Amino acid sequence: MTKPLMPDVANMPLSTPMGRLDWVGMSQIEMPIMLAQAGVEPVRSLARVQAYVNLIDPQSKGIHMSRLYLMLDKASTQAVTPASVSAMLSEFVQSHTGLSNAAFVEYKFDYYERRGSLLSGNSGWKNYPCLIRGYLKEGDLRLELQVQVPYSSTCPCSAALARQLIQEQFSSDFSGREQLSQAEVYAWLGTSQGICATPHSQRSFAKVRVTLANTQMESFEVSQLVNRIEDALQTAVQAAVKREDEQEFARLNGANLMFCEDAARRLQAQLDAQSDYSDFWLRVDHLESLHPHDAVSIVSKGVAGGYQPLPSLGG
Repeated sequence: MTKPLMPDVANMPLSTPMGRLDWVGMSQIEMPIMLAQAGVEPVRSLARVQAYVNLIDPQSKGIHMSRLYLMLDKASTQAVTPASVSAMLSEFVQSHTGLSNAAFVEYKFDYYERRGSLLSGNSGWKNYPCLIRGYLKEGDLRLELQVQVPYSSTCPCSAALARQLIQEQFSSDFSGREQLSQAEVYAWLGTSQGICATPHSQRSFAKVRVTLANTQMESFEVSQLVNRIEDALQTAVQAAVKREDEQEFARLNGANLMFCEDAARRLQAQLDAQSDYSDFWLRVDHLESLHPHDAVSIVSKGVAGGYQPLPSLGG
């Protein structure tokens, strides 16, 4: 006997039009990914993926979700690059000819990289939460990279107030003394009584989102973007730390006192100088040690119309 065809509810005719939908697809798809980086082996990670197409045919009950998944699964055997994301988005649309004219994909993953210590020559693993997003509509392709970088911020106001207390302590400890030897001052500066106050610092985070100016780049240069952020801020948190590294970290914090506004402007200047980003948006959060709330600053590149993020789909 011939096996009857399996029913396909999605292709059954509709009695009345159902209407168009902005996006239909899947979220929280678990996929291993390889991320190409210039000059090194691809970095492997586990991603949570979102994949969508729009539904522009009001006569259609739905899309072919299994097609999206199978194309994602096939792509997981190759490195995620601007070219591969572009090709996959085109396949999403082509597989839904007549149903869709736009596609969206998002990879959410942790990017791990060994980072060198400040002075000791050691290195350790650091994790940078990342997003890669691609959007294609009627031939218009946009690719977006987002990374979050932790750093340390020392309050300029607190530093000034601490210096004042140290000056007052100096004046009190050496009251009536007309002359002091260099040795006496040097010894006093090394005591806890002398350095009687220290400024407050806090772990901080820079979330930076960039739109690629060249969608034909060979790779999503996550490491390059991280380097640019850390170079601008100068106080990146450290993995492997010996005493000489901790001392250098203290020096860098003292030389780079920052309100959240200062950090945002440093990053703004750094990203403005890069020709490979057509637009950017960034947010810095200083997780205050003085207050129970956080200090936040947000800025974008400032192109006409402001930063235009890719569709926010949640999930």
